[in-house]
Amino acid sequence: MDNLWPNRRWLIIPTTVTSSIDWSQVLESEPTTLRLSVDQQKTFVKYDVNVVTASYSQSWYDPQTQTTESILIPSGTYGRPDIYPEGLGEYDYPEILVILSTPEWTKPITGSVIS
Repeated sequence: MDNLWPNRRWLIIPTTVTSSIDWSQVLESEPTTLRLSVDQQKTFVKYDVNVVTASYSQSWYDPQTQTTESILIPSGTYGRPDIYPEGLGEYDYPEILVILSTPEWTKPITGSVIS
């Protein structure tokens, strides 16, 4: 399966922490837009990250001081929301699709769909 959003990540969290979400850091807009697990104990947020695979230096000229400034940008993943706890798994698009298709997230269809 193709990863349609290579820089997008999904984070599964308990519904008890939704009041801690900074909505400006995720792609959902408010608690009512969150999808809940079947038992309503879990939800998820999605956000975009920037993955820096190799450290690099960024330089710029400051015309006021007439000096060149630079900083080192270390490798790492940037853009995770504050609610992201270090070490908790985050998922890419193909991974979250598999998870969301499980009975934990999707109620099975019972009975006839067509009347």
